[in-house]
Amino acid sequence: MAQNFQHPFQCIHFVKRKNGESRNVLVASAGARLFSYAAESGQRLSSWPLDGADIAIPDANGAGSNPETEGPPGKKRKVDPAEQKKNGDAPAKKTPAWTNIPILTSTPDGEYLVALTGEDKCIRVFQIEEDGSFQQLSERPMPKRPSAIKFMENNDILTGDKFGDVWSMPLIPSAEPRPAPKTPAQRSTAIAATNLTVHTARNLKSLEMQINMKSQQQEHKKASEKPVFDHDLLLGHVSLLTDVAFASLPSPDPSSTKRRNYILSADKDEHIRVSRSRPQAHIIESQCFGHTAFVSKLCIPEWAPELLISGGGDPHLIVWKWATGELLHTVPLAEQGSEADAEGQPKEIAVRGIWAATRGADSQRIIFVALEGNPTLLPFTLEPNGSMTPHKPIQTSGNILDVEVHMNTVLVSVDCIRAPGSTQEWRSATSTTLLEAFQLKQGTTEWESVSDQMLGTINATGTVPVGLTEGAEEKEKEALNGVLYGLENLRKHGWAGEETVF
Repeated sequence: MAQNFQHPFQCIHFVKRKNGESRNVLVASAGARLFSYAAESGQRLSSWPLDGADIAIPDANGAGSNPETEGPPGKKRKVDPAEQKKNGDAPAKKTPAWTNIPILTSTPDGEYLVALTGEDKCIRVFQIEEDGSFQQLSERPMPKRPSAIKFMENNDILTGDKFGDVWSMPLIPSAEPRPAPKTPAQRSTAIAATNLTVHTARNLKSLEMQINMKSQQQEHKKASEKPVFDHDLLLGHVSLLTDVAFASLPSPDPSSTKRRNYILSADKDEHIRVSRSRPQAHIIESQCFGHTAFVSKLCIPEWAPELLISGGGDPHLIVWKWATGELLHTVPLAEQGSEADAEGQPKEIAVRGIWAATRGADSQRIIFVALEGNPTLLPFTLEPNGSMTPHKPIQTSGNILDVEVHMNTVLVSVDCIRAPGSTQEWRSATSTTLLEAFQLKQGTTEWESVSDQMLGTINATGTVPVGLTEGAEEKEKEALNGVLYGLENLRKHGWAGEETVF
């Protein structure tokens, strides 16, 4: 019998309102939808997009139609609604042009929410109304999918993309868009030969090279198209960007009272770069060298802005004094969160997320770490000298997708579809647990599971069902797995030509 799976929360984000009049809300993304919940009761306040909203409808391949390859449209017949109902044909339900929302963040005052919708690579800005509903203010499609979104001074958006570029743009776009620079139109030359007209091995190889080169040229042209909205290119890497961070430190000039802003950027080639912020983003202040695999996450605690905790494909975290690129400590992860493979060797791990918080009556400085496809949350105490003392690991009912700290409670979004510890195997029975919560025991470094009204209400309400097409379940499951779990695609395997191309 088919299981009625529901989408887990890919992202959770607590929005604290600073005006004192609007309620605090928990915002979460599941599948192609956004949800808002009352932080006190867990009551669902709103969702986006609303059913029946005017949204783009992709074709079967998830892309728009191509007028160059399509024939003339067929003749349409006006259908009376009564006849449609009689024949049992309902109007086609509009579906979004994206399947997931992988990034959520909000301005410090809690008034605006910024979300990234996946396949259309669109940065969307919402105003969160007093009743918790979403009012979309702008949508800005990027040439390459952003891999991280943070805020700069004045709430400007800082984003790094998979082409290696770091951009800044205003939170609220200008009413007059910036015109794209005009470039002379280039005549497109089609490849006349096909594998039906070419017969020798050499010519077939040459044809294959021409087709590949043509495809690369089209991809490069698409990636180089400039957005028409206000945006500024700040810096670039020669590798795929995985995360960015924005930080501020006192000026190195002791006679100055001003602070200096910095942009930290990480990529799949083990690099962490520290650059000055605008208008001097071209100046590299330092480099943090020490990782031997890709870097997936950067974390700068608010209460220790001089420190950076980074992690990725290595079996350890690194704590840095990032302004000078000094490596302070290496923190092992393998013995805490990884398992052994069939040959008894430790499995390769990838850091999915790093979060900083202060908890407990004595305001312990806690760092939480989640690993890709792993149900164990790893808490540490960050000591004043930058070392990290591990706590007893927190076991959850499913792979950890996201973590958020609310009051003295740590909220954990768990994968309710896949078997714990696996990124591919689906559960044999459905789970209704979307969120779990934990609190620190007084005077200890142990965490205990807790339950309250908010948690129970959200789990009971659920999200949206996973619609699987009969006969294509395995293919669709594989695609859904790839949406949530893709960090291992960043790992280099030691032989040429086999890396994943983005």
